[in-house]
Amino acid sequence: MSSVLYDTPGPRAKRRNVVLSVVFFVLLVLLAWWIWRTMDDKGQLAGALWKPFVEADAWTTYLLPGLSNTLKAAALAMVIALPLGAFFGIARLSDHRWVRGPAAVVVEFFRAIPVLLLMLFANELYARYTDVTSEDRPFYAVVTGLVLYNASVLAEVVRAGILSLPRGQTEAAKAIGLRKGQTMTSILLPQAVTAMLPAIVSQLVVIVKDTALGGVMIGYGELLNARSTLAANYANVVPSFIVVAAIYIVLNFALTTFASWLEARLRRSKRGTGAVLGADKVDDVNAAEVGGTYGTGAGGGAI
Repeated sequence: MSSVLYDTPGPRAKRRNVVLSVVFFVLLVLLAWWIWRTMDDKGQLAGALWKPFVEADAWTTYLLPGLSNTLKAAALAMVIALPLGAFFGIARLSDHRWVRGPAAVVVEFFRAIPVLLLMLFANELYARYTDVTSEDRPFYAVVTGLVLYNASVLAEVVRAGILSLPRGQTEAAKAIGLRKGQTMTSILLPQAVTAMLPAIVSQLVVIVKDTALGGVMIGYGELLNARSTLAANYANVVPSFIVVAAIYIVLNFALTTFASWLEARLRRSKRGTGAVLGADKVDDVNAAEVGGTYGTGAGGGAI
């Protein structure tokens, strides 16, 4: 069975694919074995280096406070960036040029600047022109950089999600007399959310990971920054990197799993029953609607 993108492989192609898959798997196993041997020769797999992660002090003093700061900055950035991105995404679809133009300039400007530069500029801005303390300044700078960059990216996600809907949705809304604002909030956005959800979740995962940039450059005490302090105290650089990487994997996997569950739930809630009404049932429904609308007056009597 062929498709538009490729032809169904024949017996020779199937054998070649099997051979390539086996070779790739063997090379992957050899690479993992080489990495393990190298780390073992350097003493990075010694039990003493992993012992701090079994004890509570390493977690309560370093990792858990760092994880708390990561989640705090990421959550606040998400809460601000999502509605801000939706606002600019909808503004870019406006019929008015004076709304559409400035929104496009803001989105394209902040989307073109790396998020690390936005954090550095924000940190310098807070240091020069505000009364934010030096302890709170890195947190404000990280959140500001994440919001500006990710809101601009989410604005394009929202705009693309709305434009992906069939044009007949808007035309049907106009046919029943809905204004554009009513069409957007009641018809287009609820349908576009399901289509946009995978891209939105991917951007939320990026927000969680990009908090590490603030720890590297401006000293924000997030998870990766806390790891460096832990590694300096316990001299376990490689094990600390592995543990922190595992924490990021678990955190982002939980986020994507929740998003997949939410997307499936939204799709089920919007799915029709599939029942087909006969002509007699349609007449009964229409009669009931007409009776309910025009059959009684304000006092409950017949008109």
